[in-house]
Amino acid sequence: MTEKSFRDVEYNYKFINERIAEAAEKSGRKREDITFLAATKTVDPAVINHAISLGLDHIGENRVQELLSKYEAYDLSRCSLQFIGHLQTNKVRQIVDKVDLIQSVDSVKLAREISNQSVKRGKKTDILVEVNIGREENKSGVFEENLEELLCQIAELEGISVKGLMTIPPICENEHKISKYFYNMHKLFIDISEKKLDNVSMNILSMGMSADFYEAILEGANMVRIGSALFGARNYT
Repeated sequence: MTEKSFRDVEYNYKFINERIAEAAEKSGRKREDITFLAATKTVDPAVINHAISLGLDHIGENRVQELLSKYEAYDLSRCSLQFIGHLQTNKVRQIVDKVDLIQSVDSVKLAREISNQSVKRGKKTDILVEVNIGREENKSGVFEENLEELLCQIAELEGISVKGLMTIPPICENEHKISKYFYNMHKLFIDISEKKLDNVSMNILSMGMSADFYEAILEGANMVRIGSALFGARNYT
């Protein structure tokens, strides 16, 4: 089963990279301008490490306990580990010294705890701020009209460095609708970039997953989070 998983990952990794390169070229950029982050929820570390051996250099976990249970098994000598899921403030101390970047920060409370725990460890933690671009009540993320205020508050924290934005738009039935969300998110990203806020560098726009990363890149994403397209469908029960 592991051998088949390895072969599947090899095929999928090559195909995804070809699609990323194609979308990058269509958007006026190069393949190396786009970061391919593998979402590794429920994936065995052996399979993750095989993907790393192929050239994958960014992985992201959604759950703190899973990250901790797999941490020693990751091959992090040539790969960046990020936290990409919803993070509770009481779990920050468990991962702040283990990840290179925390995505999905959407409140001053969470940012302050990340800052406090980072200062205790003598480091500054890179983060992305999550935007709820679809204004969905059941999703985390700040509404766009509150983004600048949140960024200014977070930017004052000693142990935080804002590196960009991320979003997970609503599920859409066609490419046009999803592309519109990505377009609006990119516009917001550019607007914030042009304000040149202190301690806020808009280097990363993380949007697009397995079903829509191509459209996300066309609309300006420079980081995509891909799980099932690389590792296959997974059982989350």
